Amino acid sequence: MNNIKDYNLEELKQELISIGEKPFRAEQIFKWIYQDNVTSFDEMTNLSLELREKLKQNYSLCIFNILRKQESSDGTIKYLFDVLDGNAIETVLMKYHHGYSLCVSTQIGCKMGCKFCASTGIAFARNLTSGEIVEELLAVERDQNIKISNVVYMGIGEPLDNYDNVVNSIRIINNPKGINIGARHISVSTSGLVPNIYRLAEENIQCTLSISLHATNNEKRSSMMPVNNRYPIEELIKACKDYIAKTNRRISFEYALAKDNNDNLEDAKGLVKLLKGMLCHVNLIPINKIENGAFDKSSNENIIKFRDYLNEHGIVATIRRELGSDIDAACGQLRRKNL
Repeated sequence: MNNIKDYNLEELKQELISIGEKPFRAEQIFKWIYQDNVTSFDEMTNLSLELREKLKQNYSLCIFNILRKQESSDGTIKYLFDVLDGNAIETVLMKYHHGYSLCVSTQIGCKMGCKFCASTGIAFARNLTSGEIVEELLAVERDQNIKISNVVYMGIGEPLDNYDNVVNSIRIINNPKGINIGARHISVSTSGLVPNIYRLAEENIQCTLSISLHATNNEKRSSMMPVNNRYPIEELIKACKDYIAKTNRRISFEYALAKDNNDNLEDAKGLVKLLKGMLCHVNLIPINKIENGAFDKSSNENIIKFRDYLNEHGIVATIRRELGSDIDAACGQLRRKNL
């Protein structure tokens, strides 16, 4: 049975035509699913009983079960969701003064093998569908009785390795007749899948692109991120410059600082040289220790010195606020732990 949340609005109109219904019904269904967040077709009371029966026979609403919920001392909440096929994923809700941000997973497991990320320890099972990605958001909104204002594609998995489903989920989340989160409040992270950065630049989606950089030369980056062996820094930066030129959007470069590895003055100088003149922002991340991980967190003194050097040399840099580290919900710590 097809997940009705896998269809964007135009696709849903075509689906309804295929079962003998008028396409305008798609907008009604979209509203019920994404604005009213219903959990059954029976709740769609402005649809005929006949249409509701048809929907029940042909589609599912893909309602996730919460297997576990952990709350951090800082208010961050980590969910372990049953995705209804024996697999589970983690999703993180973060509370800020400006609203609620949700970090969503895009795959069950990850193929990238980044040495500082706990998701490396999860065998890749499959991609999440676009409807499953959207359901992460809807499930949290139902549980908390809130509206999410920002979505970051930074959970388990490499978003651009699940390109079509991720882009379609963005179109669903962004649609004014659905969830209606502005594209500029949606951020997509990638470890550097260069061909799909070029593809994303052509999509005419004004989301923020976040690049997991973490090093300024190929030897060091390849030791941390195997993807660099396939798409070295020179190719990655060229793709980023193309993205900026096509979209006129600022790129966010994520840089996780590891003690005695990539956190010294020479690394800071290399980063300035690499990014000089680009429309970008550097997000410095105190690397989080993971089980069996090879890296330790840089000292606070080093992190501040690194930030100050970048800012003094024309690269806008900030230090990411750590959220949820006491429940393994911080950057790089998601790993789909079982009950």
